[in-house]
Amino acid sequence: DRIRKDLPSEDLQYVAELKIDGVALSLTYENGLLVRGVTRGDGVQGEDITTNVKTIQSIPIRLHEPIDHCEIRGEVYLNHKTFDALNEQREQEGENPFANPRNATAGSLKLQDPRLVAQRRLSFFAYFLRSKNHAQETHAQNLDFIEKLGLSVNPNRATCNDIEDILKYARHWQEQRPHLPYDIDGIVIKLNTVAQQDKLGATAKTPRWAISYKYSAEQAETKLNQITLQIGRTGVITPVAN
Repeated sequence: DRIRKDLPSEDLQYVAELKIDGVALSLTYENGLLVRGVTRGDGVQGEDITTNVKTIQSIPIRLHEPIDHCEIRGEVYLNHKTFDALNEQREQEGENPFANPRNATAGSLKLQDPRLVAQRRLSFFAYFLRSKNHAQETHAQNLDFIEKLGLSVNPNRATCNDIEDILKYARHWQEQRPHLPYDIDGIVIKLNTVAQQDKLGATAKTPRWAISYKYSAEQAETKLNQITLQIGRTGVITPVAN
């Protein structure tokens, strides 16, 4: 509704993508070479983790085409199989398992030793390209171009002509969500034409041409076997659910 109000007489098309539940990352390439990898941080200042980023196999050090300058944004994540293997290893070594893949991803990117980061086998999906000389006319074309450059883009994306197409996409992936090999927490809908994106611009925090649709958190039942009362050294009694 907001986009139609701001662009009342223009034909509109959208791209719907899965919202990967990981850690946002910005990559800068100069003359085709990776020179910087930065996390979002607090939204104002990110953290330079270039050394760790270079250990992620799905992020090329050199692009397939020698672009003079570009920024590529995406999401670092752990797939379920890798996450389960990581937690199994941690338990064997007497360490606490990670609560979820996102926490494991965030913790891995902060490690001081790049060799340990490489062992975590992190993955990356790109979803945005900024380039003065090489950007395409539509977001969908930019995603295809990113793939040609050698980066992974999530294949489960769709071009949508109206809200019905978007809702159909959202419902489909809400049903298929449990069968994906990685975590998602919703979908992202973006205006497809880059010129229209530029017209709408952005607020201080978010672009006016994109919006996320969050799925409800996954829920499960658990059985409470008993409650144990633990007594601390100061005499404080703490109930613990088993």
